[in-house]
Amino acid sequence: MVGAGIAGLAAAARLAHAGLPVTVLERHDHVGGKLRALPSVAGPVDAGPTVLTLRPVFEALFDAIGERLNDHVTLTRQPLLARHFWPDGSRLDLTDDEATNAGAIRAFSGDRAARDYLAFSARARALFAAFDGPMMQAPAPRLSRLAGALLRRPLLVHQMAPFSTLAGMLGQSFSDPRLAQLFGRYATYVGGSPYESPALLSLIWQAEAAGVWTVEGGLHRLAQALARIAGARGACIRLGAHVDRIETEHGVVTGVTLADGTHIAADMIVFNGDPRALTCGALGPGCRPVAPGVMAEARALSADVWAFAARARGPELTHHNVFFRDDPKPEFDSLARGRRSPSPTLYICAQDRGHNQAPPDVERFEIIANAPPLAPAAPETDTETEARPCPTETFDTLARFGLTFDPLPPTSCLTTPAEFDRLFPHSLGSLYGQSPHGMMAAFRRPTARTAIRGLYLAGGGTHPGAGLPMATLSARHAAEAILDDRTSTSRSRRTDTPGGMSTGSAPTTGAPSASSGS
Repeated sequence: MVGAGIAGLAAAARLAHAGLPVTVLERHDHVGGKLRALPSVAGPVDAGPTVLTLRPVFEALFDAIGERLNDHVTLTRQPLLARHFWPDGSRLDLTDDEATNAGAIRAFSGDRAARDYLAFSARARALFAAFDGPMMQAPAPRLSRLAGALLRRPLLVHQMAPFSTLAGMLGQSFSDPRLAQLFGRYATYVGGSPYESPALLSLIWQAEAAGVWTVEGGLHRLAQALARIAGARGACIRLGAHVDRIETEHGVVTGVTLADGTHIAADMIVFNGDPRALTCGALGPGCRPVAPGVMAEARALSADVWAFAARARGPELTHHNVFFRDDPKPEFDSLARGRRSPSPTLYICAQDRGHNQAPPDVERFEIIANAPPLAPAAPETDTETEARPCPTETFDTLARFGLTFDPLPPTSCLTTPAEFDRLFPHSLGSLYGQSPHGMMAAFRRPTARTAIRGLYLAGGGTHPGAGLPMATLSARHAAEAILDDRTSTSRSRRTDTPGGMSTGSAPTTGAPSASSGS
């Protein structure tokens, strides 16, 4: 495996459990990829994904490797999904109970708004149910499979609103623009703008409404658990191992070469990184044909991410909190032009809240603001000269809501798009791979099998897309493809090349370690 992100670890655990020899090569000194944490005086602070949704995806993974999810991580369900604040002083809590939400929205904005919400929620639920099997669970999306689902349920075509953006559909669905703004934010979960993403992305609401869980100690513990399980089944996880090239011969993988010159033979390789790195030749010219369309695709959004510990004063926070700007469109207009908004909507994860106990005096926080990816023309220049956001803008914005932090974090607690590009090279800082804009975006994403025999893809840049559950599903698709292909070659009496498999991600130096870093 090249890369020890969540997809690389999930694929490694599946394949090692199936009895295959597996080596995981990770350039960083810790596992997890974007599922990362940074140190603070209060302990490790999540600096990537913050909650677990679509729990059945993870339960299925652990079940497939003979384990139980609850035996390895402690999960706490969050009935309160998020607390939302607006500059006019209004506030709305949304939970995982539809009736409770309807009552809260009725108190927030009246009977019509409650009816709007119930209709929207029913739409999102129907779309999720219809697209889960033929799109997300399938190893490759096929228009024929989708067409069959639509023929069986023609009402879905209307619910999809195929000629509308998410923002356009929400504007027609909600009489209160604040609710349209709230549900439009779900496009950013996959790195999109509601003004350019298809209305189909409304189904993301159902993924969250179905349940949200936190992991005791932080979500990075999930990656550590998978690394332990894979290791217990014989997988070798090598940290600080920078893959310089994926070697190919006549369109077939033969192994990898590390930055120190070490060659590792392999007849099957899973690449758990951004497919753009392969297509631009960063891992050798033999991999350029892997996903040729990737270079022409626009990139999804990046982010400015603060991860720190401090004392908070002001409005009562829950685990998930969103502080909206007044009008969302100027922010997304700025992002579309490749610029940050001077006053963005801000998401705050209060990591120590939502655990059925009072938070400590000094708490851990992650603050996320949408930011554009780097320009593809000259990312190296962007990386060197990128104007970092002014720290006071974030904290002055929150202070206008009455929320203050003591002490304010230093800029060393901030990760920007340029720094994400250094962590995950050739991603242009995008946290979600290809842009989700356009009705056919899902069909343009690379799938597990590639044009190079023996080379497979897994991760958020691969089908079925961005987000922790989707990356985990991509690992299943890659592992199943490998097992199927090995069976096929065995039947044809082809002799396997010795050496096993390899999966890796983006390089930084780091000392090899026998245990996963936090």
